[in-house]
Amino acid sequence: MITAIVLIKTSVDRIPEIAEAIAALDSVSEVFSVTGTYDLIAMVRVSKHDDLAEVIPGRISKIPGVEGTDTHVAFRTYSQHDLEAAFSIGLDA
Repeated sequence: MITAIVLIKTSVDRIPEIAEAIAALDSVSEVFSVTGTYDLIAMVRVSKHDDLAEVIPGRISKIPGVEGTDTHVAFRTYSQHDLEAAFSIGLDA
């Protein structure tokens, strides 16, 4: 499974409608409305790299109100359990 984190710039007055349209796409697992430079972040999960081209420029970028995207492909996924172990300093409460 290939995971891409897609940072999305949108028309500010249409964020909820755009987020719902993106969330309705098959390969999109979550869409977050966020603060900062970008308006939305979408988590895209596909089985092969070629599918990213179909989903991101082929579908997400064509949704009315999407002004631009910045895509980051994940190398490795860490579960919450792994993160807790990595940042634990071994102190008992």
